[in-house]
Amino acid sequence: MSLDNGCPAAKTELMLHTHRVDEPLGPPFLAAMETGAPVWVVQRHPEARQVLTDPRFDRASLFAPDAPALTRYPNLLTDPNILNNLDGEEHRRLRRTVSRAFAPRAIARWRPWVASVVEGLIDRIADGPRPADLIAGFASSLPSAVLSRLMGLDEYDSERLAYWCDHAFSTTAFPPEQVRAALAEFAAFGAEVVVRRRAEPGDDLVSSLIMAADEDGGLPEEQIVGLITLLTVAGHEVMATVIANAIVYLLTDGGDAWRELGSDESLAPIAAENMLRGISIGGEDLPGFVRRAREDVELGGVLIKKGDLIAADVQVANLDPDVYPKDPRDHPFSAQSTPHLGLGAGPHFCLGAWLAKLEMELTLHRLPNRLPGLRLDVAPEDIVWRGGQMTRSPQTLPVTW
Repeated sequence: MSLDNGCPAAKTELMLHTHRVDEPLGPPFLAAMETGAPVWVVQRHPEARQVLTDPRFDRASLFAPDAPALTRYPNLLTDPNILNNLDGEEHRRLRRTVSRAFAPRAIARWRPWVASVVEGLIDRIADGPRPADLIAGFASSLPSAVLSRLMGLDEYDSERLAYWCDHAFSTTAFPPEQVRAALAEFAAFGAEVVVRRRAEPGDDLVSSLIMAADEDGGLPEEQIVGLITLLTVAGHEVMATVIANAIVYLLTDGGDAWRELGSDESLAPIAAENMLRGISIGGEDLPGFVRRAREDVELGGVLIKKGDLIAADVQVANLDPDVYPKDPRDHPFSAQSTPHLGLGAGPHFCLGAWLAKLEMELTLHRLPNRLPGLRLDVAPEDIVWRGGQMTRSPQTLPVTW
């Protein structure tokens, strides 16, 4: 689910919450990518964390000439020039140009405005017809509004942006040629935004990014454009999925958590962490955050050879019973001493982590506070899920109250 972490952990369960880890997990084991390429899957929390933090496992070499194919389908994350797929000084330099805008202090300044967006969306739902679609009316609208304002994209066609975002993280949802065309249009859009902001800088993230890049000695234009498209997709697609899947869980298997969150705002930060830890957003295709070994490494008693693919299955690692005795979905208000891996770890730790937590915290308190009787208007098994994407969330979510 991470912005700047490669690919989201993939799961194929029919429901979000069916996977349980009750027994101790084992050492790394061999599996196969969708392309047939062998990959070591790591599920124990300490070893998954090592995969994400050890520089001997990297992203850039995944795109070396001798690297096996990760997927048969084109998408944004197969571009070797985007932030996710860079390492070392090149990665640090590009990340540095935008990291200040996503620092905790910077995000805290946005809280009143983001809260006003949340309240406005809830007003619209409350005053509208029932049932309401909580995806279009809230889960997609909130991150879209926040990122559009943050990046200064309010003037652009939101439906077109959503179209590009749908294609950017697709696997089998669209024909490959359609995805390539959408990505080309998306890149042209990013290049146009850069030209406009260079000519007329504003008080927005894109202008700040260009200024920081120029002050740092300049960056290749394709890296700046790639960062703009990546931020746009992560802010829209990934965050909408996180919000939607958390709401589905709370309205189905969450017990009394919905009403408790509505009545006590202090519970929201802990619940947000537990939702990020315990609720999968993964779709199809990849078995976790994928890296490649740059040299021979012994991991969990297994020799990972130079050039091998390795995937940190963070969804399972986040439920490792040796690290987390309590399942976060059963104990949403129980704080944990060990940081989870839902947002990654190490150099590629999610760049938008603090913004994601802010949106989650506000959602998890204000929505149940305003609509304590919110409930699904369909049976859980009748929810229509989006398919063929690297993330997995409801297509629509009819609710009433």
